[in-house]
Amino acid sequence: MMGEFLAIGLILGFMVLLIIGMPVGIGIAVAGFVFGWMGFGDFLFNLSPARIYGVLTKYEFIAIPLFVFMGVMLEKSRVAEDMLEVIGRLSGNLRGGMAIALIVVGVLMGASTGIVGATVVTLTMLTMPVLLRRGYDGGVAAGAICASGTLGQIIPPSLVLILLADIMGESVGTLFAAAMVPGLMLAALYVVYILVLGWLRPEMMPPIPAQERSDLTGWALAGKAVAALAPPLLLVGGVLGSIIGGIAAPTEAASIGAVFAVLVAAAYRRLTLSMLWQAAHGTLRISAMIFFILVAAQVFSIAFRGLHGEDLVKDMMALLPGGETGALIFLMLVLFVLGFFLEWIEISYIALPLLLPVFVEQGTDMIWLAALIALNLQTSFLTPPFGWALFFLKGAAPPEVTTSMIYRGVLPFIAIQAVALVLLFTIPQIATWLPDAIGW
Repeated sequence: MMGEFLAIGLILGFMVLLIIGMPVGIGIAVAGFVFGWMGFGDFLFNLSPARIYGVLTKYEFIAIPLFVFMGVMLEKSRVAEDMLEVIGRLSGNLRGGMAIALIVVGVLMGASTGIVGATVVTLTMLTMPVLLRRGYDGGVAAGAICASGTLGQIIPPSLVLILLADIMGESVGTLFAAAMVPGLMLAALYVVYILVLGWLRPEMMPPIPAQERSDLTGWALAGKAVAALAPPLLLVGGVLGSIIGGIAAPTEAASIGAVFAVLVAAAYRRLTLSMLWQAAHGTLRISAMIFFILVAAQVFSIAFRGLHGEDLVKDMMALLPGGETGALIFLMLVLFVLGFFLEWIEISYIALPLLLPVFVEQGTDMIWLAALIALNLQTSFLTPPFGWALFFLKGAAPPEVTTSMIYRGVLPFIAIQAVALVLLFTIPQIATWLPDAIGW
C-alpha cells in the first residue's frame, strides 16, 4: 500500500515541478529518482544505467535525427514557399484557394519533414502577410496555418509514430501505414471546412486577383508546378514507399531522405555551407531535447513500476463503466486534456506507459489504438493556452495578429480534429485497412 501512495506522490510531484517551471526532462528525472529512492532505496540506481543504455543504443532511434535533418534542410531550402505560390495560382477563382493551398503544402511538408515548429514558422512568415494583404480574415488565416503545420504529427514519416512504435512494441512501418489514411482524411476534412466557409462567408477568403494570376499561365505555370511539386513528391514517395513496401527499414529510408533533402537544396541552388551548419545545429538541438526526455522517462518508468503504479492504474480503469470502450474513451479524454498543458513527447512517455498495459491485457488492436493516440496527440499543438503551434505562429506573425484572433481561428480546426477522432474510433478500418492490405 505504501508503494501505491508513493506512486501517486510521484505523479503529483512531477506535476508540481512542472508548475513551478522546472524543465520537463529534469523534472521527470528528479521525481523518478526521489520517489523511487523512497520506495526501494539504491536499487533504482542499479537498474537505471541498463535501461538508459538500451534506449540510446536502439537502432530504430537513429531515424530520429536523420528525419529531423531532412526536415530542417527542406525548411532552409524554402521548398514550401515555391509550393504555396504554385498551388495558390492553380486554385484560380476558388474562394479560400490560398487556404486550401496551405493545407496541401502542410500535407507535403508534413510528409517531408514532420517538424511542427519549422513548418508553422515557415508558413507564417511566408503566407500570413500575404493572406492579410489579400483580405483574408486574420483568424481564418491563423487557423489554417496552425492546422496545416501540425499535419506532420499524423502524416508519416512522423516522430510521434516512431516513438509510439517503441512504446507500443509495433514496427514503425506498420504505424506509418496505419496513420496514412487517417492523416489524409483529416486534411480532407480541413479542405471541406474551408470550401464551406468560403461559400458561406466569401468576404473572409477572397480568391487571388485575376491580374495577379495572369502573369503566369499555361505551360509556364505547368512547368513551375512540376519544378515545385516534383521534389517533395519524389521524396515522400521514396521514403514512405520504401518503408511501407518493406524495401528499407525506417533508418535506411531516413538516411536516403536526408541525402535527398541536401540534393533538393542543391538543385534549387540554395545549398551553402552556412545552410548546412544551420541544419546541423538545428538537428542537434531538436534531437538532444528528444533524447534527453527519453532518458529521463526511463527513470520515471522504473520508479512507477517498482512502486506498483501499474496495479493502481489497472484497479482504477476496472472501475470505469463500459469495459474496453469505456477505457478507450477515458484514455482519449485524458490525452486531450493533457494536451492543453504538455507536449506530445511528454504525454507519450509519461501518460501512455501508465495506461497501455490495461489495453494490452484486454486485447485491444494496438495498430488502431496507435492511430487514435497519434490523431489525439496532434490536438495538443492547437489547444489553448499552451498549444505550441499557437506560440510558434504568434512569434512569427505580424503585430496586428492578436492572441485572441489566433485562438478564435483554431477552434473550428480543433472541432474538426474531434470529428476525425470520432470517425476513427467508430470505424477502425480507417487505420487498419492499409496495414492489412499490404500484409502487415
